[in-house]
Amino acid sequence: MTDVKQAALQLSEEKGGKIEVISKVPITNMDELAVAYTPGVAAVSSAIAENKEDVYRYTSKRNLVAVVTDGSAVLGLGNIGPEAAIPVMEGKSALFKAFADVDAVPISLDTQDVEEIISHVKAIAPSFGGINLEDIAAPRCFEIERRLKEELDIPVFHDDQHGTAIVVLAGLINALKVAEKTIEDVKIVINGGGSAGTAIAKKMIHAGAKNVIVCDIDGAISEDDPELQERHKELASISNPDHLKGSLEEVVKDADVFIGVSAPNVFKKEWIQTMNEKAIIFAMANPTPEIMPDEAKEGGAFIVATGRSDFPNQINNVLAFPGIFRGALDARASDITEEMQIAAAQGIASIIPDDELSVENIIPNAFNPNVSKIVAKSVNEAAE
Repeated sequence: MTDVKQAALQLSEEKGGKIEVISKVPITNMDELAVAYTPGVAAVSSAIAENKEDVYRYTSKRNLVAVVTDGSAVLGLGNIGPEAAIPVMEGKSALFKAFADVDAVPISLDTQDVEEIISHVKAIAPSFGGINLEDIAAPRCFEIERRLKEELDIPVFHDDQHGTAIVVLAGLINALKVAEKTIEDVKIVINGGGSAGTAIAKKMIHAGAKNVIVCDIDGAISEDDPELQERHKELASISNPDHLKGSLEEVVKDADVFIGVSAPNVFKKEWIQTMNEKAIIFAMANPTPEIMPDEAKEGGAFIVATGRSDFPNQINNVLAFPGIFRGALDARASDITEEMQIAAAQGIASIIPDDELSVENIIPNAFNPNVSKIVAKSVNEAAE
C-alpha cells in the first residue's frame, strides 16, 4: 500500500494532475482558427440562440459531466476541504473517460452550505449534460441531490449513494443465485445508516427485498423508536418490518445477508454461526473491512465480498457510474430513475454467465470490456 501511495504522489507531481483538455478540432492555421473560433463560431452561437436544444447538437454538453464535491466526505479521509478533494475528483473524471468515453470536469466548491451548493451547481448546469455529486457528507447530500433532481433538466446522480448500491445489488443478485436463495425471502442486515447504507436499503427494497434492517452505531433503526433521528425517519418507514431492536450482533441472528458500509473490524466471525446457512457477507469498509475475508470464511461464511481489489468479489463503483452516465447521456435522459438504476444492476449481474458463477466469482472485473457497454445499453433501454 505504501508503494502505491508513493507512486500516486510521484505521478501526480510529474504530470501535474490526471486530466487535460484536448481540442477535438485542428487549429494549425488561420483558416482552422476562423472556423474553430471567430468569426465562424458566431454562426454556431446564433443557431443555439434560436433553438436552445441545439446546444446538444453543436457543443460538448452532450458528452460532458461535472464531478462536483464540497470536500466534506472524501474517501475515508473525512472533511478535508475542496483543495484536497481535487485529486479524487480528477481521478473520477479520468475513470469516466477511460471506461465509457464520457468527458468529465472536476469541480470543488469552497462551501458546505446546502443552498450555496445548489445555487452554484444550477448556475453551471447549462455547460453540462449531467451532474455527478461526489464525497458530500450526509445528511446534506440527500437534500442537495433531491433539490437538484427537481430543479434541473439534466441527470443528477450522487455516486456515493447510488453507485455503491447498484454494484452491491448486482453482486447480491448473483450471490443469491449461487446460494440458491431469492431476494424476496432473505433477511438482509445493513450496517451503516449514512448515505451508502440508506441507498443500499432502498435499492434492495425496490428490487423486491421484503426484510431489510439497517443498523447504525446505536443499533437497529426502527420506526417505533421514540429516539429515532429525523434523517432516518424515511428509511425507518420502509425497512425493519418486524421492528427489531438491539445491537448489530443481536439483529444479525437468522440473517441471510450482511452488508457493511461502516467501520473496520466491527463484525465478529462468531456472529456468522448465528446467521442462516450459506451466509453472504459483503464487508465494504475501506481500506479495512468490517471483517477480513479469511476471518469470515473461518466463521462459516459462504460468499464474501469486499471493496478491495486484492480479494475476490470486489464491489467497485467503477462498474456502474461510467456506463450509467453513458447510457443516460446517449438517451438524452433528464433523470437517472430507480428503474434505470435497477436495470444497471441487472446488466452488471448478467455479464457473468450462470454456469460461471461461483462463491469467488459473483461480480465482473472492472476491466471487462463489456461492462460499460452493457450497463449503458441497460440504462438506455430503461430510459425509453
